[in-house]
Amino acid sequence: MRVLLVYPQYPDTFWSFRHALRIVGKKASFPPLGLLTVAAMLPPEWDKKLVDMNVNLLSNEDIKWADYVLISAMVVQKDSVREVIERCKKLDTKTVAGGPLFTSAPEKFEDVDHLVLDEAEITLQPFLDDLEKGCAKNIYTSKERPDLDKTPLPMWSLIDMKKYSSTNIQYSRGCPYNCDFCDIIVLNGNVPRTKSKEQIVAELDTLYNLGWRDGIFIVDDNFIGNKKKLKEEILPAIIEWQKARKYPSMMLAETSINLADDEELMDLMAEAGFETVFVGIESPNEESLAECSKQQNRKRDLVASVKKLQNHGFQVQGGFILGFDSDPASIFRSQINFIQRSGIVTAMVGLLNAPPGTKLYQRLKKENRLLEIETISGDNTDCSMNFIPKMDREALMNGYKSILATIYSPKEYYKRIKIFFKEYKPRRRKRVSQLQFWHILAFFRAMWVLGVWDRERLYYWRFFVSTLLKRPQYFPLSIALAVYGFHFRKIARKHSGIPLEDTPI
Repeated sequence: MRVLLVYPQYPDTFWSFRHALRIVGKKASFPPLGLLTVAAMLPPEWDKKLVDMNVNLLSNEDIKWADYVLISAMVVQKDSVREVIERCKKLDTKTVAGGPLFTSAPEKFEDVDHLVLDEAEITLQPFLDDLEKGCAKNIYTSKERPDLDKTPLPMWSLIDMKKYSSTNIQYSRGCPYNCDFCDIIVLNGNVPRTKSKEQIVAELDTLYNLGWRDGIFIVDDNFIGNKKKLKEEILPAIIEWQKARKYPSMMLAETSINLADDEELMDLMAEAGFETVFVGIESPNEESLAECSKQQNRKRDLVASVKKLQNHGFQVQGGFILGFDSDPASIFRSQINFIQRSGIVTAMVGLLNAPPGTKLYQRLKKENRLLEIETISGDNTDCSMNFIPKMDREALMNGYKSILATIYSPKEYYKRIKIFFKEYKPRRRKRVSQLQFWHILAFFRAMWVLGVWDRERLYYWRFFVSTLLKRPQYFPLSIALAVYGFHFRKIARKHSGIPLEDTPI
């Protein structure tokens, strides 16, 4: 059997980092971890190829080579998915699809030959068994939640890791919270299921032995869902692994804000090499947090919690949402003020949507406020909503655009980095040199694009000189954040309707 695994293309979004990647000379932020893991579950005697369309072109020859094309994708990739499926049908190659996009709306993909939905540890083997017998069905689905102790190591040999700026591993699935807009608990449940410390160390060893020395993103939707196991087993094992190799990789993860309440957990994560955490802040408005059942964020000083995380050596990235029924007319100014005061440099502000299966979706359906589900783009920062908001839609859209235009203006963005640096207290570690040739090349490209070509270059040079004089220890990080800001500025301008200039790289 010849199998082609295809990861469709991401559009130009906040999290694509496309404009930043061009400066640093990389093709994509992260490898397609799900497909690499599924590849390891397929029969070892099968011939396998993987095409990540964010890195390489998908040719007709690739498709014709395969007996089956396996596709995995998230909602934001759906336009590219449609193109892949159409090409496979024209070339008479059978398709197999799974992952969040297909699991959340299988009825939208009747033209796929086989849908292997939910979690592959449960549904893939029955498909493979039926395929061998010549009686494979159209849909395989199960609500059973598998333990992760049988999840294999990803098949990293299928990709060129040098094309990616960071890599990734998975530790857990599921989240203990019940935010009404979130489909994570629909897809993965409320009880976090975790891998063993032996599995995590084996995955880290594999990446290290392949020569990986850059960032590692733990892709769990809430890394701290099971605090007890983290403290007693996982983080001590990662600390031991990092120390033995002189901290070859910095780590990043998604966590809930209550990480700031646990000194021991923060200290362990910092010692384990975690330098960045993404936190769902959502809103500074208490009524909006109550409305969406974001209980872990309520009745606390959110700015103080963010600064506490920064004080422990974490760069805090934040997710923010507009469009709650409880949002007042002042929410736009409140969001701007919160983002600036907190020093959250990477602030992803998006409009509320209701994914199928969520509590929010069910409520809005009862209220006859849902629009066509196809209006969900999966891009958290575009101007689409799949329901009728309580606030006047035009006022909401204009306010949203004003936030993007403000927080990603060079003046406010660089000001926010300086606020962050005042609170940031990273751990000092004895580590091997992380400097690689692509880092040097990226530095000079950044100098050219931001310091010469970009029309906002004056702000860049002021920031450049200020950091060198006042906080030289943060200079490498400051360059990275400046490059991110260039990308975010491009995305903000796109959603504001301003034509984008092509980056001269």
